[in-house]
Amino acid sequence: MAERRFERLRELYEGNSAGAHRFRYWLLVFDLVTITFVIATSFSSHGKWIEAVDALFGVVIFADFAARLLLANRRLRFLILPATLADIVAIVSFLAPLAGEGLGFLRVVRTLRLLHTYQLLHRLRMDFPFFRKNEDVIIAAINLIVFLFVMTGLVYATQYQSNPQIANYADALYFTVTALTTTGFGDITLAGTSGRMISVLVMIFGVTLFLRLAQVMFRPLKVRQVCQTCGLSLHDQDAIHCKHCGAPIRIETEGLS
Repeated sequence: MAERRFERLRELYEGNSAGAHRFRYWLLVFDLVTITFVIATSFSSHGKWIEAVDALFGVVIFADFAARLLLANRRLRFLILPATLADIVAIVSFLAPLAGEGLGFLRVVRTLRLLHTYQLLHRLRMDFPFFRKNEDVIIAAINLIVFLFVMTGLVYATQYQSNPQIANYADALYFTVTALTTTGFGDITLAGTSGRMISVLVMIFGVTLFLRLAQVMFRPLKVRQVCQTCGLSLHDQDAIHCKHCGAPIRIETEGLS
């Protein structure tokens, strides 16, 4: 019985059946709902009902974490992955409301769970023609959004209560966006050496991600098709030969409308 349950669990997380794909899509929806809840509740006082929902989220996240740990072939390596550490912090912050809002808002690291959705790329390519056509743009946008959320959470967690200019999530988001775009109005600044280092990180990595998004949006549209000879993965939409090695390639199209 235990072995059958283990195989069923492995099928859900690693299988290719329709039910397995639906299950992983539901995990993605859960992550998005969790992030929305974290942001929405940052503007209000945390009452009993919010703590109850926090606990519910924490239990679900813990169950998901335990399942992935059970299925991991190299569990020690799994435990030190950045996304795994972010999940552990999220579980603690959801299940420990008495830690206070400063630590509690580190729940925003749950946005790193969006990175787990990259395992769905193959399925997304199969299911959605729009995703196949715009995959690079979508991934670059997700990278930028995740970075924005995480850095905003870090700004809030480190500056709330110690910096009167950061009173809520909106203030932290406003600062992060102005720093990322190098607009720098100067009406909100981060206090202390740690605040300056966070500002540097936002500007360096944020600008890099923003430029990456601009690059994939405005460069000539490419199709992802791996050349079997040299491995080049991006080609022109109408290419019949690899521009790197000259080998014939076959790019599937949906035909002319």
